Amino acid sequence: MRIATFVHMGKRQVGQVSSDGMLVTPFAMTQAQSQGGAQPIIEAMVAGQPLPALSGPALPLASVKLEAPLPLPRRNVWCVGRNYHAHAKELQASVFKDSNADTQAWPIVFTKVPECVVGPTDDVHLPGAAVSEQIDYEAELAVVIGQGGKNIRQSDAMKHVFGYTVVNDVTARDVQMRHQQWDMGKSFDTFCPMGPWLVTADELDGRQTRVRCWVNGELRQDGPTENMIFDIPTLIETISRGITLYPGDIIATGTPAGVGMGLNPPRYIAKGDVIRVEIDGVGRIENRFV
Repeated sequence: MRIATFVHMGKRQVGQVSSDGMLVTPFAMTQAQSQGGAQPIIEAMVAGQPLPALSGPALPLASVKLEAPLPLPRRNVWCVGRNYHAHAKELQASVFKDSNADTQAWPIVFTKVPECVVGPTDDVHLPGAAVSEQIDYEAELAVVIGQGGKNIRQSDAMKHVFGYTVVNDVTARDVQMRHQQWDMGKSFDTFCPMGPWLVTADELDGRQTRVRCWVNGELRQDGPTENMIFDIPTLIETISRGITLYPGDIIATGTPAGVGMGLNPPRYIAKGDVIRVEIDGVGRIENRFV
């Protein structure tokens, strides 16, 4: 099932997307419930409750504005750095130069604030030269937690996956490297485009899909998730060590090689650039930088 959050006639709604991706049928939810996007759906399904009934006619997707499936996550988005071998190599002399040289020791984990999440076609706002001119893209598969838990074992981890969505972990590289942690360089307003919807885990195994990114139509990133250094079960086990994960928590699982900083010379995002991120079996997001 694909669950979308969208705006139709000025109102936020949540609905089920048709198998061909052409239509969305709203769920019978109150306006207050719809403000949380897919969050109430996730919580209901985890609790064993039935889905809300479908209400009203199916709407053409072209007639609605898609939003992030979780427009304002309940807390920070968990993120993983240096999780594809080739990406680890391309930034080993810059972003990762002070990290543990053993790439397989432990995952690098940081967060992005909830307020940086925007929709799959929303504009991303460059902060201006006084703040940063080294804005970069990172195409990523995001895991959405269903059943929560703490100290989750790898062998049980996939039972805790509700589904998947697409994110672009937009990054201010100079700000990222300036501080001793990455949150500030990752959390600028609009720096987490997400969507186009949430695909439930019964339709996709995120351990076997493909992440791609185009900049102005030029393919820059292309990597199978099988190439992750730390797979999804390992990430869930690591992040839940002593920390309770809750339904609706989001884990962005890292980016393949091909980021702008890793090119020679580096090629950072400029005003007017359009970044498209696509993941097989999930969908695509496309955002203009303004």
